[in-house]
Amino acid sequence: MVKPAHCPALLVAAPASGHGKTTVTAALARLHARQGRRVRVFKCGPDFLDPQIHALASGAPCENIDFLMCGEEDARWRLGRAAAAADLILVEGVMGLHDGEPDSAELARRLGLPILLVIDAAAMAGSFGAVAWGLKNYGAGAPITHVLANRTGSDRHAEMLRQTLPPDIAWAGHLPRAADCALPERHLGLLPAAEIIDLDARIDRMATALANTAAASLPPAVDFAVPLAPTFLPLLTGRTLAIARDAAFCFLYPANLECLESLGARLAFFSPLAGDALPACDAVWLPGGYPELHGETLSRQHGLREQLAAHHAAGKPILAECGGMMALFDRLLTLDGAEHALWGLLPGSTHMQPRLAGLGIQAAALPEGTLRGHTFHYSVAETPLVSFVQTTSLRGGRGETIYRLGRLTASYFHCYFPSNPVATAQLFLR
Repeated sequence: MVKPAHCPALLVAAPASGHGKTTVTAALARLHARQGRRVRVFKCGPDFLDPQIHALASGAPCENIDFLMCGEEDARWRLGRAAAAADLILVEGVMGLHDGEPDSAELARRLGLPILLVIDAAAMAGSFGAVAWGLKNYGAGAPITHVLANRTGSDRHAEMLRQTLPPDIAWAGHLPRAADCALPERHLGLLPAAEIIDLDARIDRMATALANTAAASLPPAVDFAVPLAPTFLPLLTGRTLAIARDAAFCFLYPANLECLESLGARLAFFSPLAGDALPACDAVWLPGGYPELHGETLSRQHGLREQLAAHHAAGKPILAECGGMMALFDRLLTLDGAEHALWGLLPGSTHMQPRLAGLGIQAAALPEGTLRGHTFHYSVAETPLVSFVQTTSLRGGRGETIYRLGRLTASYFHCYFPSNPVATAQLFLR
């Protein structure tokens, strides 16, 4: 452990999803970045989408914090590293303030972070203060210092809300209803940053709207202990790892990419949607994303299909996660009845469903070692393949099937590589 780093920091939370946590976090990140500050944003939970928006807003990668999936030591090290170089740290909570295990309130208490509470006040008046007081005092309590009213109808409405607050919760200001600032959503959450054409302008408008509120002030500095950096064996030195990355394969944790590079791998990115050939490589990673939205384009990539088949036939490793696995089945069937012939390394098909088919933090006890991660998908697989390993849900619920065919490992399970770097390296070694 080295000397603590001091950095202004804040956790942005809400009573539930949909109140505007992402909007406010991104707006604060952009506002302070425009003022020349070095801002680092973190996201609680195993989210892939909100971090893309925060990376654009802040100009720096947004990493994930989840004590169960990532581990508390991992979270403290990443926060401490950021605090040593940043002028402001913002952490966006997950779901509602008291949802999850541990919930955002507990994370804030254990990490010493003050909380800015964001409440959608569009249909509220006197209940505003009651909700804020209740969230602050529920259970073991939450270190809520300020509250911001989102989607207010007028300045008069905002003043009514302000007057309801108890004396130990300060008013941070309000944001009016603004359709041109809202962030569009889809079945897995917010749209990926690259698909929101005017996202940069939306973030700028939100930042400007916050500029004259108390929320724009720097929060007090927090002491972050800085654990020693993890060490990595150079197990992938000299090896090239080809990684699919585009709108169909966009679910990549920045920590996963950093882990692979720390193991010594050279990363070669390619876009199946753009028709890129498979780079010369020793192993392939097909991460998750939205193949169901690009089935027709992916079905036309006959050259890539043949290259992946040759790579597999040569006994070279492939890791296919969720959407990456879907692309490797024979067929993909969408909700509108369309059927797409895909890359055929796995027999069977995947079928999109109108309801969530899998969700939760998981652990996979593979021969290479145990990796933690999560699952979140709206499709199901129909295949004659038998299960190689079944993941274990760490918060209760159903595990996920992991398939293995030669050196191809495929599942709906998304791995968090830093949870076991040695096992990660073994997945990509022959």
